[in-house]
Amino acid sequence: MLRFTLAAAGFLAAGCGVAGAQLVLPDAVPAPAASPAANAPEAQKADRTGPGFVSEVAAVVGRPLKLDGARGQLSFSGGGKVLRIDKFSLPGEVISDPLRKCLIDIVAEAPIETKSLGRPDGLARYEASIPACPFVFDLLDGAVLVTQQNAACVFQAADCQASPSGLWGPGAAELGNDAKAIERDRARADAAAERNVRALETKLKGKPEAADVAREQNDAAQRRDEVCRDYDQETVYGYCASRLAQARAALFKARLDALARRPAAED
Repeated sequence: MLRFTLAAAGFLAAGCGVAGAQLVLPDAVPAPAASPAANAPEAQKADRTGPGFVSEVAAVVGRPLKLDGARGQLSFSGGGKVLRIDKFSLPGEVISDPLRKCLIDIVAEAPIETKSLGRPDGLARYEASIPACPFVFDLLDGAVLVTQQNAACVFQAADCQASPSGLWGPGAAELGNDAKAIERDRARADAAAERNVRALETKLKGKPEAADVAREQNDAAQRRDEVCRDYDQETVYGYCASRLAQARAALFKARLDALARRPAAED
């Protein structure tokens, strides 16, 4: 059973009324301590999903991430394939007054364990089974992409509703002078995706699956526009677009790899 403790109600930020609350998760089971070797970057094998970037726990551990690079906070710890949520502050809106913003601090006695779901679309995927707000997310290079939810998470006791969907990553202040490097990252990911798309189209020519590739390509472009439109100074840095380009490259590489593993009799 969840219990809410209101804190800092009516706090003012950026000139807007922001109601704050804590969602306390009782009876949390302490997470097993990871060995030093598991946390050491040199002890981890990088899971490379494309040119110059990785999708692994080490890519997000110890990096305070924010939704759209500007709101809330999501922080992780872990090693190997073990990933835990140390801090989760979720921004949303007040149910009784949608013009006001609210912030839910989800608190547990120990870090919240997540569950590995493998790499169904080329990226390491995890599930956070948080009561009242479960969500699934993919690991990118220094960011996590939370799958779009069908409905917002509702915290009735705090009069707040919110959705974790979107890209959680660094804000403009953390990016500094990295605009050119980010642009290069995106160019490499886009080039890799296009190579894989062309290879898929060649292998699937004349087959029904070719339409699936075209649909996934169109969906990726549309999703980028939807996810990145509110990211912190996206027109300056293009950080969100670069990470979604990585996700696109990983997706088509996974599709190509799956096709290569398919028995010849099925072709």
